[in-house]
Amino acid sequence: MSDVVLQVAGLKVAYGGIQAVKGIDLEIRQGELVTLIGANGAGKTTTLKAITGTLRPSSGDIRYMGRSTVGTNSFELVQQGLAMVPEGRGVFTRMTIVENLQMGAYIRDDDRGIAEDIERMFAIFPRLKERAAQLAGTMSGGEQQMLAMARALMSRPKLLLLDEPSMGLSPIMVEKIFEVVRDISKQGVTMLLVEQNAKLALEAANRAYVMDSGLITLGGDAKSMLNDPKVRAAYLGEVPAAA
Repeated sequence: MSDVVLQVAGLKVAYGGIQAVKGIDLEIRQGELVTLIGANGAGKTTTLKAITGTLRPSSGDIRYMGRSTVGTNSFELVQQGLAMVPEGRGVFTRMTIVENLQMGAYIRDDDRGIAEDIERMFAIFPRLKERAAQLAGTMSGGEQQMLAMARALMSRPKLLLLDEPSMGLSPIMVEKIFEVVRDISKQGVTMLLVEQNAKLALEAANRAYVMDSGLITLGGDAKSMLNDPKVRAAYLGEVPAAA
């Protein structure tokens, strides 16, 4: 049996007449943390939306657990074990933290397991336990990001997609979020991480892809890419040494 969880082949996605994704290939194997890095407008979020079924590709194929998902509704993909933490977090602001976590488990009917998983989320994110009865809309951005990640994990995903988890957060909170990302990965959760903070993303990931103007321009071992002069110059803000 193949250990490939997600395979994207020749994916093209268009908004009206604009080709946002221009024919990309990528794959994620069981247990991997793979990151997709690139500048704003590169097509990263569009790629995630196509994978999660919120955008329909103009051509190409997306295979999750060996089956094509093109045309499959997002809620069906969640039922099949594919969960996403969206850019901007998207928490239910007028619900409490506990209610948000319960919403993350809406596809499940094992009340005891749900209660146990809520306690597990509180162990991973102690700050959420301290504020369990607080309305999500009154929390800081970093706390909302923790809640969004915990809510996604409540569905017990086979593949977790993270879209810009560090966006708009303080440096201290960014470090905490990435610490959790690494811990979740060590627990065996397969992840695809879209992130503008290329340094932290490459340090955390097993493999990486670089996306530029709708195309994958580089792919390989994340640590090797972290030391690639071209990657460092383009995405880590380093000025190449003079010849």
